Amino acid sequence: MRIFTVFLTIASTMAYAAEPAAEKIWPKGAPGEKGDIGPEADTTKADGALVAGRRVIRLGNVSEPTITIYPAPKNRNSGAAVVVLPGGGYNILALDLEGTEVCEWLNSIGVTGILLKYRVPARKGGPRWAAPLQDAQRAVGIVRSRAVELQLDPRKIGVLGFSAGAHLAAVASTQYERRSYDAVDAADQVSSRPDFSVVIYPAYLAVKEQGDKLADETPVTANTPPTFLVQAEDDGVRVENSLVYYLALKNAKVPAEMHLFAKGGHGYGLRPTELPVTGWPKLAEVWMRGLGLIPAAK
Repeated sequence: MRIFTVFLTIASTMAYAAEPAAEKIWPKGAPGEKGDIGPEADTTKADGALVAGRRVIRLGNVSEPTITIYPAPKNRNSGAAVVVLPGGGYNILALDLEGTEVCEWLNSIGVTGILLKYRVPARKGGPRWAAPLQDAQRAVGIVRSRAVELQLDPRKIGVLGFSAGAHLAAVASTQYERRSYDAVDAADQVSSRPDFSVVIYPAYLAVKEQGDKLADETPVTANTPPTFLVQAEDDGVRVENSLVYYLALKNAKVPAEMHLFAKGGHGYGLRPTELPVTGWPKLAEVWMRGLGLIPAAK
């Protein structure tokens, strides 16, 4: 039995009888894939940077996207689900730090976690987010189409991303009116619009060269889902990414909540340290309760 360490303010450990199985999201292969980028592998080096004293899986060369479903405990299932989008600059995926560990935390608050292993590195000949957006739209559609089977409320399907994955969460939250690929099956006939979005230390949302203009690929409207943002002011990826996106949400009258911290840097996931920014999961939980996504705390 595998024991998972969960955010310290929630629970100390959780156990699963077995690792959930990954499921391919494209039955006949992802659109445009040629299988020529080399084998999928953890690219972390022996001397790779640690986060909160622990190594990070940095998965590269992903050409076969999958979802891995972490069901909420039956006695605590809120009916909500979150598609989790790890970061990694659209080059790799921080698969445990910003993936599996996040799904385990979601389970601890009664939410089903759906880990999306989307395509990296960025494919040539188009925007770096183009193939990942196809994967994200497909994943949200699959989850919503299987709501009854997974014991979910189809009106409570959200996305949560970190860094490049946070950018992808924003793109998926603003580009949903049409699929960015040809329909495959019935899962592509349901909406891919997330019902809520959690954006953690986002990248690429503010275009510095254009005076911190909001990136064109995130056209915020009044129909953009409610959004929760977190970032640190000393983030080398620039806190302006959160500021610009929040302002666009505010101007469009989209319910949004933003938390900025003086220190924290980038890439901490939800591993607790002495820095207050790593307490963001509790803030996100309170926000989700306020939206009625999970029951009020007793």
